Amino acid sequence: MQSHITELIEDLQELSNNGMMLARIETAIGWIAECLQSASPLLVCGNGGSASDAMHISGELVGRFKKDGTALNVICLNTNVVVMTAWANDFEYDSIFARQVEAHAGKNSVFLGISTSGDSNNIISATARAKELGLRTISLTGGSSSKLASLADLNISTPSIETQFIQELHLPIYHYICQQVEALVREN
Repeated sequence: MQSHITELIEDLQELSNNGMMLARIETAIGWIAECLQSASPLLVCGNGGSASDAMHISGELVGRFKKDGTALNVICLNTNVVVMTAWANDFEYDSIFARQVEAHAGKNSVFLGISTSGDSNNIISATARAKELGLRTISLTGGSSSKLASLADLNISTPSIETQFIQELHLPIYHYICQQVEALVREN
């Protein structure tokens, strides 16, 4: 346990010293706040543990993170099991999120795709479709170069390339994003 915690602390310290990544996080906060202030939806999704993170983000912003106020328009695309399984069964799995992006995209929507590897085909496909529709796209990935990192308008990556540490580092990043977005958008 001590070794695990030590590695996590080292990764967090590396992240906190990465001015470029901190600036990207601040940019993401601005984009998401603008989106939600215009009543357009933030569309978020992931697979596996990243699907749980996407659900967590939507729960914090639709519900509340730290501040009471109006519900924010966040749609977690990986929670609509009926749409996902019908589309995957009738067409293909790789476009299960892209199809939902088409359905829910608003004029000022932002798409947030979470993938520890950055190579999840359905997240890449959804990001590409979001860009085609004119949405700003943000990816949350691990530290290695990836298709998703190069495709998204804004990539936020962790210093780690190990899945468990990537997921553990994503949590403080998106908690900070939720806290700051909520501070900018929620009515008092």
